[in-house]
Amino acid sequence: MFKTFLKDESGAQVVEYALIIAVVSIALVLALQLLGSGAPFTNFIGRLNTCLNGPGPCV
Repeated sequence: MFKTFLKDESGAQVVEYALIIAVVSIALVLALQLLGSGAPFTNFIGRLNTCLNGPGPCV
């Protein structure tokens, strides 16, 4: 019974997908922290907001 349990690989794919999701999630959080904390990103969002909502030309 124990040998068949060790040979069973049906749950291995679920663990692999969970690890991939965890790595992608960590990378996404780190990237968003780097982008959100800097002044260039804030300036970009401000210019984008002005361009979309303002009456003047986009520069």
